[in-house]
Amino acid sequence: MSRISIIIPTYQHAETIGFCLDSVLAQTRKPDEIIVVDDGSTDKTQAALEPYLLRGVRVIKTENRGSNPARNTGFAASTGDLVIFCDADVWMRPEMLQRLASALDDRPGASYAYSAFRFGWKRMPSYPFDAPLLRRMNYIHTTALVRREHFPGFDEAIRRFQDWDVWLTMLEDGHVGTYVPEELFSILDMSGRAGISQWFPSILLHVPWERLGWAPAPIRKYLEAKAVIVEKHGLRA
Repeated sequence: MSRISIIIPTYQHAETIGFCLDSVLAQTRKPDEIIVVDDGSTDKTQAALEPYLLRGVRVIKTENRGSNPARNTGFAASTGDLVIFCDADVWMRPEMLQRLASALDDRPGASYAYSAFRFGWKRMPSYPFDAPLLRRMNYIHTTALVRREHFPGFDEAIRRFQDWDVWLTMLEDGHVGTYVPEELFSILDMSGRAGISQWFPSILLHVPWERLGWAPAPIRKYLEAKAVIVEKHGLRA
């Protein structure tokens, strides 16, 4: 049986890390390794992690460098031949690892398995794996189960869309994913909090902001981050 490593980067997530770890420890298919990388938190994250040290959770504390360096640090320290990156505000359904691992067993040609998910109350758009669609839009979350030998590492120069960047890099290397059409995890909605992924109504992305000569700061940052991925992978803007 494959060994599964779970890697959880965290920064200032004292209020959610226990919520995340409880769901990880409740998996029907138990992970073989749980690594939390504390990216220089200054809140009560370390105190929140203490009870989990006796439950087999390994904690690596680093200086604050960002989520991608934290993920890469966790990956380098891990030993599993299947790896899943789970943000500290994620709650996994108990059957998540079992479903994703079974999907990879059923599809030996797939390099990773991913699922549908919710952000707070909202079900996020998700689709079966489709290479042309992936080149047009980001629809696969970071929280996917990946075969270690095919994982390229996270680009530490990229601050946003790190998941899209990884899946596109893997696609360019000939590696594809397989989709489990179930909501297997949820992201706690803490809108306005630094370090937590945020979404806004997609209709705002269809407004011709360039012609207007102005865009709200969240939209501007989104478009700038997307442009980095488009340029790196030679996509259509």
